[in-house]
Amino acid sequence: MVPKVPEEGDGPGPELSMQRSRWATRKLTVKSSGLKRIALVARKHNRAASNEKKRASGGTASSGHGDGADADDNDGQTVAADAGGAAPRSIYFNSPLPKELLDDEGRPARHYTRNKIRTAKYTPLSFVPKNLWFQFHNIANIFFLFLVILNIFPIFGGVNPGLNAVPLIFIIFVTAVKDAIEDSRRTMLDTVLNNAPVHRLLGWNNVNVEDDDVSLWRRFKKANSRFFDGLWHSFTRLWKKEDTTSAKAALYDNPRASIETSTPWESVGSPRSRQSYTSTREAIQMTPVPSPLPRKSSQLGRPSHEDKLEPMSTLESSDEAWRMVPGDLINHNLPISGHARFHKDAWKNLVVGDFVRIYNDDELPADIIVLATSDPDGSCYVETKNLDGETNLKVRSALRCSRTLKHARDCERAQFVIESEPPQPNLYKYNGAIKWNQAMPGDSDEPLKELSEPIGIDNMLLRGCNLRNTEWALGVVVFTGHDTKIMMNAGITPSKRARIARELNFNVVCNFGILMIMCLVAAIANGIAWGKSDASLAWFEYGSNGGTPGLTGFITYWAAIINFQNLIPISLYISLEIVRTLQAYFIYSDLGMYYDKIDAPCVPKSWNISDDVGQIEYIFSDKTGTLTQNVMEFKKATINGQPYGEAYTEAQAGLNKRMGLDTGQDTGKIQAELAAAKVKALENLRELHANPYLHDEDLTFIAPDFVEDLAGKNGREQQLANEHFMLALALCHTVITEKEPGDPPKIIFKAQSPDEAALVATARDMGFTVLGSANGTLELNVMGEDRHYPVLNTIEFNSTRKRMSAIVRMPDGRILLFCKGADSVIYSRLKKGEQQELRRETAKHLEMFAVEGLRTLCIAQRELTEKEYKEWRREHDLAATALDNREEKLEEIADKIEQDLTLLGGTAIEDRLQDGVPDTIALLADAGIKLWVLTGDKVETAINIGFSCNLLNNDMDLIRLQVEEDESGQTSEDEYLRQAEEGLDKGLAKFGMTGSDDELKKARHDHEPPAATHGLVIDGFTLRWVLNDTLKQKFLLLCKRCKSVLCCRVSPAQKAAVVSMVKVGLDVMTLSIGDGANDVAMIQEADVGVGIAGEEGRQAVMSSDYAIGQFRFLQRLVLVHGRWSYRRLAETISNFFYKNMVWTWALFWYQAFCDFDISYIFDYTYILMFNLFFTSVPVILMGVLDQDVSDTVSLAIPQLYRRGIERLEWTQVKFWHVSYMVDGIYQSVISFFIPFIFVILTASPAGNGLDLSERNRLGAYIAHPAVLTINLYILINTYRWDWVILLVIVLSDLFIFFWTGVYTATTYAGPFYRTAPEVYAQLTFWMTLIVTPCLCMLPRLVIKCIQKQRFPYDVDIIREQIMIGKFSHETPGATPSEDGIEGGSMGSSETSTRKGKGRHAHYASVDEDRRPIYPPSVATHNTRTQNGSDGTNYTNHNRNSLDRITTQQEDEPTEMVVRPSIDRPRPSYDRIRASLDRVRPSLEQSNDFTSAARLSRIESSHSAQNAAGGRRFNLNTVRKRGLSAFSKKSIDQ
Repeated sequence: MVPKVPEEGDGPGPELSMQRSRWATRKLTVKSSGLKRIALVARKHNRAASNEKKRASGGTASSGHGDGADADDNDGQTVAADAGGAAPRSIYFNSPLPKELLDDEGRPARHYTRNKIRTAKYTPLSFVPKNLWFQFHNIANIFFLFLVILNIFPIFGGVNPGLNAVPLIFIIFVTAVKDAIEDSRRTMLDTVLNNAPVHRLLGWNNVNVEDDDVSLWRRFKKANSRFFDGLWHSFTRLWKKEDTTSAKAALYDNPRASIETSTPWESVGSPRSRQSYTSTREAIQMTPVPSPLPRKSSQLGRPSHEDKLEPMSTLESSDEAWRMVPGDLINHNLPISGHARFHKDAWKNLVVGDFVRIYNDDELPADIIVLATSDPDGSCYVETKNLDGETNLKVRSALRCSRTLKHARDCERAQFVIESEPPQPNLYKYNGAIKWNQAMPGDSDEPLKELSEPIGIDNMLLRGCNLRNTEWALGVVVFTGHDTKIMMNAGITPSKRARIARELNFNVVCNFGILMIMCLVAAIANGIAWGKSDASLAWFEYGSNGGTPGLTGFITYWAAIINFQNLIPISLYISLEIVRTLQAYFIYSDLGMYYDKIDAPCVPKSWNISDDVGQIEYIFSDKTGTLTQNVMEFKKATINGQPYGEAYTEAQAGLNKRMGLDTGQDTGKIQAELAAAKVKALENLRELHANPYLHDEDLTFIAPDFVEDLAGKNGREQQLANEHFMLALALCHTVITEKEPGDPPKIIFKAQSPDEAALVATARDMGFTVLGSANGTLELNVMGEDRHYPVLNTIEFNSTRKRMSAIVRMPDGRILLFCKGADSVIYSRLKKGEQQELRRETAKHLEMFAVEGLRTLCIAQRELTEKEYKEWRREHDLAATALDNREEKLEEIADKIEQDLTLLGGTAIEDRLQDGVPDTIALLADAGIKLWVLTGDKVETAINIGFSCNLLNNDMDLIRLQVEEDESGQTSEDEYLRQAEEGLDKGLAKFGMTGSDDELKKARHDHEPPAATHGLVIDGFTLRWVLNDTLKQKFLLLCKRCKSVLCCRVSPAQKAAVVSMVKVGLDVMTLSIGDGANDVAMIQEADVGVGIAGEEGRQAVMSSDYAIGQFRFLQRLVLVHGRWSYRRLAETISNFFYKNMVWTWALFWYQAFCDFDISYIFDYTYILMFNLFFTSVPVILMGVLDQDVSDTVSLAIPQLYRRGIERLEWTQVKFWHVSYMVDGIYQSVISFFIPFIFVILTASPAGNGLDLSERNRLGAYIAHPAVLTINLYILINTYRWDWVILLVIVLSDLFIFFWTGVYTATTYAGPFYRTAPEVYAQLTFWMTLIVTPCLCMLPRLVIKCIQKQRFPYDVDIIREQIMIGKFSHETPGATPSEDGIEGGSMGSSETSTRKGKGRHAHYASVDEDRRPIYPPSVATHNTRTQNGSDGTNYTNHNRNSLDRITTQQEDEPTEMVVRPSIDRPRPSYDRIRASLDRVRPSLEQSNDFTSAARLSRIESSHSAQNAAGGRRFNLNTVRKRGLSAFSKKSIDQ
C-alpha cells in the first residue's frame, strides 16, 4: 500500500509557506555533474568480478557489546587513497542478494572493511617485532649487535659479553619506551573512538554481511589484546585505586580530546544513558521538531512539489501521474518480525547496510546516507570541525523518497537498493542512486514501477562530523572504517627520522670502512709477525691462538674489531637520545610558546626530529583556523552614502608599513580613540533603547555617528535609512538562534556562514534582534517592539550565485525582496537610471573598506507586487519539479527576480588573522623560508588573506593557473593536460625557463628566496592536472620562482601531494601546519608536522610532531629552537666522532709496538669510563645548552637561519676534511707519541718492579692529556661559556685523576695497582699534561682565528655586535609579534587573552561555499563585468519600512538626494583616505587600483545579456585583495 497523494493547490495565495531554494554547495569535479545515474545499472553486471577487500573476514554484525580494549590490528584493511581499482557496491535492504553477489555456499561474496579503525603504528602483538624492525634500520645498531655476538666467543678477546651488551640493550629499550609512549596516545584515542556508542538497528537481517564472520587470526589477536590489556590494568592498579566500572564508564562519559561536544558520550548500556525510544513499544515514532525555517503547519502533513520522483530513464513513462507520485520506500505488504529495535552499540560493530539513528550533537560513526530527519523538509545541520576545522553549520538533506521513514518497523519494511560508487577520498563529491519499486497510489492494477533518485554529497553525512540543531537523523551506512572519506584522507601514520640521523648512516658506513682497513692491517701484520721464525715471538711465547699464521691473522681481524669498536661510538646514540629528550623538554617548557587562553604549551610529540625544525625551507599552511583567528567581526558600513565605523585593521597597519610609516607611534593613540568611541557608542545606544540583548563585550561595530543618526539627531531621512538597513540585515539570512538564560539574557546566532552570523549579531546590538522563527515567520524585537515577518521564500547562497535573497511580507502588506552579495553582483542588478550619486559614494567607501582588508558586500532590495510574486512563485514551483536540469532552472528563475534592485548600502567584515600572523610570516620570509598556503577555500578569499598577512603585495604579478572544467564530461584528459601545459609554459616563459632537467638540477642547489615579483594562484581542479607526472616538473619549477604560492579548493590528498612534490623534487626540508582533519595528510607527509591546538578543531594535533596554540609561536619554534637544535646536534655528533677518533687511533698506534696482537694500552676501566664520565657529559651539555646567540637575537636577525636551510652546519666536507676527523687523527698522533717520548725519557723503575713504560702506565700517560685535549676541544667549539659548561669541563678533567687515584689504590686494579702515585710523581707526566694539549690545540686555534678574522660567518659578526652592545635594547624572551596590532575596539593581543565570552561567535573556519558575503570588494575589480551604469540617488526611504506609521503609504516612491556629509571627526575614515591618497597615483598609473571607478561603470544589463543568449555573469577572476582588479600583467595566465 502506498499513501494517497493529496491534491495540490493551483498556486500560492496570499498566505504562502516559506520555501528554500538550494543548490549544491560545491561544483562537482569533471565528468560527475549531471551523470549521477549513468553506469550505475551497468556496474551490476560485473560485481562478482571484483572483490573490494582481499581479506577473508567481513564486518561483524554482532549485537553484543564490543570488547572494551579490543586493539585488533586491521591488517589489510587500509584502502589506498586512489580507489580507482575498487568496484562500485550495491547495498540491498530487506531484499535477498542476487546470485551474482553470493558465493558457492550462499554467503555474501563481498567483504567490507570493518568500522574499527587503527591510527596507531603498533599493537600489543606487533610492537616488539615492528619496533625492532624500525630500530634496526639504523646501521649502527646492526653493527653493535654484531659486536655483542663477537664478544660471546672468548677467542676474540671479549672481556665480558653481558656487560658489552648492556649499551645496546639500553638504547633499544629506551627508544622502545619512547616510541610506546608516543604511540599510546593514538591507541587510547582509537580505543575510545571504536567503543563509542551509536544507536544501531538490531533484530533485523542485514543481507549485505555475514553474522559472526570472525576469522581465526582475528580471534587470536583479540585474545592477545585482552591479555595485554588485563596485564596493563593490573599493573596500573598498583598505584591507581580506581573502580573498574567507573573507569569503563568514563570511557564513554567523556569525549576524546580532539572532539568538543556539548553532549558527552555515554557508555553502551549505561544506566545513565538515553533510553531507546523503540525499547518500550514498537510503534513509538521519533517526534519531529520544526526546522529553524520550516514550512507552515498547513503544509507539514503533505508532500511538497520537491517530493516527486522520476522513473528510471530506461523505463520513463509519459504518464503525468507518475511525475506526481511521492516517493515511498516502505512496502506495507512486507511481513515483519517486530523484533527490530534501535539499541546502543559500539562504533566498531557497525557494518555496511546498517540502519543508524543519530541524535543532536552526536558524532557520525561512518559515512551515512540520510534517509529522514526530524525536520519536515528533510534537512539537517552538520558541523565539520573534526573534518576540516570549520564550525559553521552546513545543511544536508534527506533523500526525498525516504522521508516517510520514522521508526524501527518502517526500516524493516523499507525495500530498496543503493548503487554506490567505490570508496574515494574526495570530500566534496559522491555519486550514487537509490532504486525501489513503487505502485501507483489507488490503482492496484498498475504494475510496479522501478523508480530512482540520485544521491549526492549533500545527502551524505561523513564520519567525524557532528549533528547540530537537529533532534535526530535516520540513515544507512555505506562506507565504514578505512573506507570512509576522512580515513582515506588521513593516510597511515609515518615513522619519521631526522635528516641528520639518515645522513649519519653514511658516516657510520665510512667509519666502518676505516675500521675494516685498520683491522685488516692489524690482521696482516700480526699474521706476518707470527710467521717469522727468527723473531722473539718464537722463543718467548707459547704459540699463537690460531696455530698457524693465517688463522692467527683471521682471529686478530675480529679481535681488532672489538678493540677498535669505539670508532663507531655506541655511546653517541645513547647521548643523542638524551640530547633530543632534553631538547623536547626545553621546548615544552618555553613560556614564549605558551598559550594561556587554552592552557596550551608547545608539546613535542616526536622527540627525535627537533634538528629537522632547524632546516626548514618550505612551510605549507592551511588558512582557515591556522592563519585566521576564527572570528568574524562587523567593522564598518556605508548607508545612504554615509560611512560608519571605527577600526584599525592589520591590513591597514601593513599598508602603512609598506609606505614606510611608523605604526608604533600611532598605536596607542588609535587604541585610545577606539576605546573612547566604543564607550560613547554604548552610552548612546542605551539612551536610545534599553536593549536587553546588548552586551558590551560583543559590540564590534563602533560607530557613535551611526547611533546618533539612528536616533534622528541628523535628520529623519538618514534615520529611516539606517533603520531600514538594519532591518534588512535582520531579515535576509538563514541563521539559527540560541538563547542563553541569564540576566541580562543573551542570544547567540549559528549560521552556515560566520559572516552571516556577524551581520545578524550587529543588527541585534543596534536594537534589531532576531528572536527566532516559527512556521515560516521571523520573530524580531525592533527597538523594544516585537514584530512578525513572514518569510515567503529564501534563495540561498552558493559559490556560483555569490548572493542570497529573502522575500518577506512586511506588516503593511508589501512584499520586499532583500538581497545581499558581492558588490559586483549587486551593482549589475541595480535598477537602471537611478542612484547615480549614491552608487559612486558607496563604491568609494567599499574601495576604502577593501584597502583595510575588510570583506565587503552590498545590501539591496526590490519591492514586488502581488502579481509579480505570484507569477514568479508559479515558475519557481515548476522549476523545482523539473525532471531535467533542475538546479540550472532554479538558478535562472532566481536570477529573474533578483533584478531592478535598489541599493541600500554596504558592509565590511574583518576576517581576523591570528595574533602576529603578518609579523611571523614576514620574519620567516626574512629567514629565507618560503610559505605556501594550501586551503580548501575559494580563490578570491585566499588571495584576500594573502594580502592581509603579507604573502602578497600590490607590486606582485599574479600568475593564475586555471583549467576550465567541462561539467558535461566531454573534454578528454589529454585536452585538460594540454591546457595545463600551455598555462605552465606561459608562466615559465616569464622567467626564461622551459622546465628542463638541467633547470631542475640547478634548482635543487639554489636555496635563495625568489624575488617578490610574482605570486602563483591555482585551484584544485587545475592542480589535479599539473600534478600529472608529465607536468609536475614544470609546475615545481614555476612555483619555485614565485614568492608566494596559493593552492585553493584543494583536497587533503592534493595537499599531501604538493608537499611530497616539493620535498622529493627539490630535496628540501618541509613543514606543514594545520588544525583540521583535512590537514592530517600533509602534516604526516612533511618532514615536520605542526598542529594548531586551537579552541575548535584539534584533529591535526593528534597526528602532528609538534602542537602549538597559535601560528605566531611557529617563529619561535623554528627560528629559535629549531636553529639551536640543528646546530647543537650537528656539533654534538661531530665532536663525538672526533673524540672517539682520538681515543681509537691512539690504540692503533700502540699496536705497531706489539706486533698488532691487539693488546689494550689502556686499563679496561679507562675504556668504560671514557664514554661514560671522562668526555661524554660536556658534549651532551653542548647539545642541550649551547647557544651561539640568544633567542632574542635569533628573532631579531632571522637571516641567521639560512645556514640551516643550506644545511651548512652538517656537511661531509666539514666533517671529514675541514676539522673534526682530520683533527682527530692529528691529535691522536700527538696524544700517543708525545707521552710515549716522555715515558722513554723516564727510566726509573716502580716499586712493584714494573717500569713506567709498562703498557698500563703508558696508557695512563696517554689517557690524561688525551682527555684534557678532548674536553678543551669541545670547549672551544662551544659558543656559550657559562658556569655550567665550565664546571662540567673541569669536573670531567678532574674525574680521571680521581678515578685513577681511587681505583689504583686497591688491589682490585691488578697490574694497574698503585699507578697513580707512581705516575703523578713524575715530572715528565706533568710536562706531558701541558705540552700535549698545547700541540694538539695549536692548529685548530690558528685556523679558528683566521676564519673568524678573515672569513667570518654571519653569526660571528652578530656576536661581535652583541659584545659592543648593539642588541642590548632587545628584551630577553620577547618576540616581535607579542604586542600584535590593535584593531577595532580592542587589539589582536587583547583578543587572544579573552576568556571565551565576548565578541560574536567564534568559528574555526569558514565554509566558503556557504558564505553569503564575498571578500573585500572583489566584484568591484572585475575587468570582465559589464560597463557603466548610471543612476540617481537613494530612493524609497520615505516608505517607512519599519511601519511605525502603518497607515501611511505612498503610491509612488519619492526620490531623495544623498545627505551631505556631516562635519564631524571620523579618525578611521580619515586615516584610510590618507593612505589611499598616497598609494593611488602609482597604482592607477599601472591600472591596478580603479575599483570605485569600475563599480560606477557596471551596467544593469545582466538579465538582458542572459535573455539574448550572452554569457552569464560569472566572476571567476582573481583579484588582488580587493585593492585592485587584474592588471594586464596579472590577468589569467
